[in-house]
Amino acid sequence: MTDLADREWRLIREEPWDGPMNMALDEIAAETAAAGGPRTLRVYRWEPSTLSLGYSQDPDTVDWEYCDREGVTVTRRPTGGGGIYHDSVGDVSYSIIAPADELPGDLLKSYELCCEPVLDAFERLGVPAQFADEKQPAVYQPACYLRALHPAHDVVSATDGRKLSGNAQYRRKDSIVQHGSLTYAARPDRHLAVFAGLDVTPEAFAARVGAIDEACDCSRAEAVTALEDALAEWADAEAGGWTDEELERARERAAEKYEATAWNREGVDPT
Repeated sequence: MTDLADREWRLIREEPWDGPMNMALDEIAAETAAAGGPRTLRVYRWEPSTLSLGYSQDPDTVDWEYCDREGVTVTRRPTGGGGIYHDSVGDVSYSIIAPADELPGDLLKSYELCCEPVLDAFERLGVPAQFADEKQPAVYQPACYLRALHPAHDVVSATDGRKLSGNAQYRRKDSIVQHGSLTYAARPDRHLAVFAGLDVTPEAFAARVGAIDEACDCSRAEAVTALEDALAEWADAEAGGWTDEELERARERAAEKYEATAWNREGVDPT
Protein backbone atom coordinates (compact mmCIF):
# COMPACT_ATOMS: atom_id res chain seq x y z
CA MET A 1 0.00 0.00 0.00
CA THR A 2 1.31 3.43 -0.95
CA ASP A 3 1.80 5.98 1.81
CA LEU A 4 -1.37 8.03 2.24
CA ALA A 5 0.45 11.35 1.89
CA ASP A 6 1.62 10.39 -1.62
CA ARG A 7 -1.93 10.73 -2.88
CA GLU A 8 -4.26 13.69 -3.44
CA TRP A 9 -6.63 14.07 -0.50
CA ARG A 10 -9.17 16.83 0.08
CA LEU A 11 -10.62 17.71 3.45
CA ILE A 12 -14.21 18.96 3.37
CA ARG A 13 -14.79 20.65 6.71
CA GLU A 14 -18.07 20.21 8.52
CA GLU A 15 -21.17 20.86 6.46
CA PRO A 16 -24.83 20.38 7.44
CA TRP A 17 -26.78 18.05 5.15
CA ASP A 18 -29.90 15.96 5.59
CA GLY A 19 -29.60 12.18 5.90
CA PRO A 20 -30.16 11.24 2.24
CA MET A 21 -27.61 13.81 1.04
CA ASN A 22 -25.00 12.68 3.55
CA MET A 23 -25.24 9.11 2.27
CA ALA A 24 -25.39 10.20 -1.37
CA LEU A 25 -22.30 12.39 -0.99
CA ASP A 26 -20.35 9.38 0.31
CA GLU A 27 -21.32 7.43 -2.82
CA ILE A 28 -20.42 10.25 -5.18
CA ALA A 29 -17.06 10.78 -3.44
CA ALA A 30 -16.36 7.06 -3.86
CA GLU A 31 -17.05 7.33 -7.58
CA THR A 32 -14.80 10.39 -7.82
CA ALA A 33 -11.93 8.60 -6.09
CA ALA A 34 -12.34 5.49 -8.24
CA ALA A 35 -12.25 7.62 -11.40
CA GLY A 36 -8.86 9.10 -10.48
CA GLY A 37 -10.08 12.20 -8.66
CA PRO A 38 -9.17 13.23 -5.14
CA ARG A 39 -9.70 10.98 -2.16
CA THR A 40 -12.09 12.56 0.33
CA LEU A 41 -12.05 13.22 4.05
CA ARG A 42 -15.22 14.85 5.23
CA VAL A 43 -16.80 15.90 8.52
CA TYR A 44 -20.52 16.49 8.53
CA ARG A 45 -23.57 17.33 10.55
CA TRP A 46 -26.99 15.75 10.21
CA GLU A 47 -29.57 18.51 9.75
CA PRO A 48 -32.26 17.69 10.67
CA SER A 49 -31.48 14.95 13.18
CA THR A 50 -31.52 11.57 11.43
CA LEU A 51 -31.92 7.90 12.23
CA SER A 52 -29.65 5.95 9.89
CA LEU A 53 -30.64 2.30 9.57
CA GLY A 54 -28.15 -0.51 9.03
CA TYR A 55 -28.26 -2.06 5.56
CA SER A 56 -30.24 -5.13 6.64
CA GLN A 57 -32.20 -3.59 9.49
CA ASP A 58 -35.87 -4.45 9.92
CA PRO A 59 -37.93 -1.25 9.43
CA ASP A 60 -40.35 -2.51 12.07
CA THR A 61 -37.71 -1.60 14.68
CA VAL A 62 -38.34 2.10 13.90
CA ASP A 63 -40.93 4.22 15.68
CA TRP A 64 -42.01 5.93 12.47
CA GLU A 65 -44.73 7.94 14.19
CA TYR A 66 -42.25 9.44 16.65
CA CYS A 67 -39.77 10.25 13.88
CA ASP A 68 -42.46 11.94 11.80
CA ARG A 69 -43.76 13.91 14.76
CA GLU A 70 -40.32 15.03 15.93
CA GLY A 71 -38.95 15.78 12.46
CA VAL A 72 -36.32 13.03 12.57
CA THR A 73 -35.34 11.92 9.07
CA VAL A 74 -34.94 8.17 8.50
CA THR A 75 -32.59 6.81 5.84
CA ARG A 76 -30.79 3.51 5.29
CA ARG A 77 -26.99 3.22 5.22
CA PRO A 78 -25.02 1.03 2.81
CA THR A 79 -23.16 -0.30 5.88
CA GLY A 80 -24.42 -2.98 8.22
CA GLY A 81 -25.08 -2.87 11.95
CA GLY A 82 -27.88 -1.30 13.89
CA GLY A 83 -29.62 2.04 13.71
CA ILE A 84 -27.87 5.19 14.87
CA TYR A 85 -29.64 8.33 16.00
CA HIS A 86 -27.55 11.21 14.67
CA ASP A 87 -28.57 14.19 16.74
CA SER A 88 -27.93 17.48 14.95
CA VAL A 89 -26.05 18.74 18.02
CA GLY A 90 -24.93 15.57 19.79
CA ASP A 91 -23.38 13.76 16.81
CA VAL A 92 -20.15 14.48 14.91
CA SER A 93 -19.70 12.32 11.80
CA TYR A 94 -16.89 11.74 9.33
CA SER A 95 -16.11 9.73 6.20
CA ILE A 96 -12.85 8.50 4.67
CA ILE A 97 -13.13 7.59 0.98
CA ALA A 98 -10.38 6.20 -1.24
CA PRO A 99 -9.74 3.75 -4.10
CA ALA A 100 -9.92 0.15 -2.92
CA ASP A 101 -6.30 -0.66 -3.74
CA GLU A 102 -4.97 2.16 -1.56
CA LEU A 103 -6.28 0.85 1.76
CA PRO A 104 -5.46 -2.53 3.31
CA GLY A 105 -7.38 -5.45 1.90
CA ASP A 106 -7.56 -7.00 5.35
CA LEU A 107 -10.63 -5.56 7.03
CA LEU A 108 -9.15 -5.40 10.53
CA LYS A 109 -5.98 -3.68 9.30
CA SER A 110 -8.09 -1.24 7.31
CA TYR A 111 -10.13 -0.34 10.41
CA GLU A 112 -6.95 0.05 12.43
CA LEU A 113 -5.51 2.45 9.86
CA CYS A 114 -8.66 4.49 9.24
CA CYS A 115 -9.48 4.86 12.94
CA GLU A 116 -6.07 6.43 13.66
CA PRO A 117 -7.42 9.98 13.16
CA VAL A 118 -10.49 9.18 15.29
CA LEU A 119 -8.28 8.15 18.20
CA ASP A 120 -6.05 11.16 17.54
CA ALA A 121 -9.06 13.48 17.73
CA PHE A 122 -9.99 12.13 21.16
CA GLU A 123 -6.38 12.57 22.28
CA ARG A 124 -6.38 16.20 21.09
CA LEU A 125 -9.47 16.79 23.23
CA GLY A 126 -7.89 15.12 26.26
CA VAL A 127 -10.42 12.26 26.20
CA PRO A 128 -8.70 8.90 26.85
CA ALA A 129 -10.03 6.46 24.21
CA GLN A 130 -9.14 3.10 22.73
CA PHE A 131 -10.59 0.22 20.76
CA ALA A 132 -12.89 -1.96 22.84
CA ASP A 133 -10.68 -4.64 24.35
CA GLU A 134 -13.45 -7.03 25.27
CA LYS A 135 -16.93 -7.80 24.03
CA GLN A 136 -19.96 -6.88 26.08
CA PRO A 137 -23.37 -8.46 25.48
CA ALA A 138 -25.94 -6.62 23.43
CA VAL A 139 -28.50 -4.53 25.29
CA TYR A 140 -30.71 -4.06 22.22
CA GLN A 141 -29.52 -5.48 18.89
CA PRO A 142 -31.31 -3.07 16.50
CA ALA A 143 -29.53 -0.04 18.03
CA CYS A 144 -25.88 0.27 17.00
CA TYR A 145 -24.73 1.85 20.25
CA LEU A 146 -26.46 -0.86 22.28
CA ARG A 147 -25.15 -3.86 20.34
CA ALA A 148 -22.29 -6.03 21.58
CA LEU A 149 -19.03 -4.05 21.47
CA HIS A 150 -16.60 -5.13 18.77
CA PRO A 151 -12.85 -4.62 19.25
CA ALA A 152 -12.28 -4.05 15.53
CA HIS A 153 -14.26 -0.86 15.11
CA ASP A 154 -15.84 0.30 18.36
CA VAL A 155 -13.99 3.04 20.23
CA VAL A 156 -14.62 3.30 23.95
CA SER A 157 -13.55 5.44 26.87
CA ALA A 158 -10.26 4.19 28.32
CA THR A 159 -11.56 5.36 31.70
CA ASP A 160 -14.90 3.60 32.01
CA GLY A 161 -15.30 1.46 28.87
CA ARG A 162 -18.39 3.27 27.56
CA LYS A 163 -18.77 3.53 23.79
CA LEU A 164 -17.73 6.86 22.30
CA SER A 165 -17.56 6.11 18.58
CA GLY A 166 -18.91 3.57 16.11
CA ASN A 167 -17.26 3.03 12.72
CA ALA A 168 -18.21 0.99 9.66
CA GLN A 169 -16.91 0.26 6.17
CA TYR A 170 -18.43 -0.75 2.90
CA ARG A 171 -16.34 -1.92 0.00
CA ARG A 172 -17.39 -1.18 -3.52
CA LYS A 173 -15.68 -2.87 -6.47
CA ASP A 174 -13.18 -0.05 -6.89
CA SER A 175 -13.41 2.09 -3.73
CA ILE A 176 -13.81 1.95 0.04
CA VAL A 177 -15.90 4.15 2.28
CA GLN A 178 -15.40 4.23 6.03
CA HIS A 179 -17.80 6.41 7.95
CA GLY A 180 -18.32 6.82 11.63
CA SER A 181 -19.99 8.73 14.40
CA LEU A 182 -18.46 10.36 17.48
CA THR A 183 -20.81 11.18 20.32
CA TYR A 184 -20.41 14.75 21.49
CA ALA A 185 -23.59 14.74 23.62
CA ALA A 186 -25.43 11.45 24.22
CA ARG A 187 -29.08 12.64 24.57
CA PRO A 188 -30.33 9.18 25.62
CA ASP A 189 -34.05 10.07 25.71
CA ARG A 190 -34.10 11.03 22.03
CA HIS A 191 -31.75 8.23 21.01
CA LEU A 192 -34.03 5.62 22.55
CA ALA A 193 -37.29 7.17 21.37
CA VAL A 194 -36.64 6.55 17.66
CA PHE A 195 -36.87 2.77 18.17
CA ALA A 196 -40.14 0.85 18.43
CA GLY A 197 -40.73 -1.49 21.34
CA LEU A 198 -37.47 -0.59 23.03
CA ASP A 199 -37.56 -1.37 26.74
CA VAL A 200 -34.30 0.28 27.80
CA THR A 201 -34.07 3.08 30.34
CA PRO A 202 -32.02 6.24 29.78
CA GLU A 203 -29.91 5.12 32.76
CA ALA A 204 -29.10 1.81 31.05
CA PHE A 205 -28.21 3.69 27.86
CA ALA A 206 -25.91 6.04 29.79
CA ALA A 207 -24.18 3.06 31.37
CA ARG A 208 -23.19 1.82 27.89
CA VAL A 209 -22.69 5.07 25.95
CA GLY A 210 -20.36 7.92 26.89
CA ALA A 211 -19.93 11.37 25.37
CA ILE A 212 -17.21 13.92 24.75
CA ASP A 213 -19.00 16.65 26.69
CA GLU A 214 -19.01 14.41 29.77
CA ALA A 215 -15.28 13.72 29.52
CA CYS A 216 -13.89 17.18 28.79
CA ASP A 217 -14.84 20.85 28.98
CA CYS A 218 -14.97 21.60 25.27
CA SER A 219 -17.53 23.01 22.88
CA ARG A 220 -18.95 21.07 19.97
CA ALA A 221 -17.04 23.37 17.61
CA GLU A 222 -13.79 22.42 19.34
CA ALA A 223 -14.62 18.73 18.99
CA VAL A 224 -15.31 19.21 15.28
CA THR A 225 -12.04 21.09 14.76
CA ALA A 226 -10.09 18.37 16.57
CA LEU A 227 -11.50 15.73 14.23
CA GLU A 228 -10.96 17.83 11.12
CA ASP A 229 -7.36 18.58 12.05
CA ALA A 230 -6.64 14.95 12.92
CA LEU A 231 -8.00 13.80 9.55
CA ALA A 232 -6.05 16.44 7.63
CA GLU A 233 -2.77 15.57 9.35
CA TRP A 234 -3.35 11.83 8.91
CA ALA A 235 -3.44 12.08 5.11
CA ASP A 236 -1.66 15.42 4.56
CA ALA A 237 -4.92 16.65 3.03
CA GLU A 238 -5.61 20.03 1.51
CA ALA A 239 -8.81 21.96 2.24
CA GLY A 240 -11.28 21.36 -0.54
CA GLY A 241 -14.92 21.23 -1.52
CA TRP A 242 -17.44 19.57 -3.81
CA THR A 243 -17.62 20.36 -7.49
CA ASP A 244 -20.92 21.58 -8.89
CA GLU A 245 -21.17 18.33 -10.86
CA GLU A 246 -20.69 16.21 -7.73
CA LEU A 247 -23.39 18.14 -5.88
CA GLU A 248 -25.81 17.76 -8.77
CA ARG A 249 -25.20 14.00 -8.93
CA ALA A 250 -25.52 13.69 -5.15
CA ARG A 251 -28.88 15.44 -5.16
CA GLU A 252 -30.08 13.09 -7.89
CA ARG A 253 -28.77 10.03 -5.98
CA ALA A 254 -30.39 11.21 -2.76
CA ALA A 255 -33.77 11.64 -4.46
CA GLU A 256 -33.59 8.37 -6.41
CA LYS A 257 -32.24 6.16 -3.63
CA TYR A 258 -31.85 7.50 -0.12
CA GLU A 259 -35.23 9.24 0.02
CA ALA A 260 -37.01 6.30 -1.61
CA THR A 261 -39.53 4.25 0.33
CA ALA A 262 -38.25 1.07 -1.33
CA TRP A 263 -34.78 1.68 0.09
CA ASN A 264 -35.71 2.88 3.54
CA ARG A 265 -38.69 0.63 4.24
CA GLU A 266 -37.69 -2.47 2.29
CA GLY A 267 -33.94 -2.30 1.72
CA VAL A 268 -34.36 -2.47 -2.06
CA ASP A 269 -32.02 -0.26 -4.08
CA PRO A 270 -34.26 1.47 -6.65
CA THR A 271 -31.27 2.61 -8.70
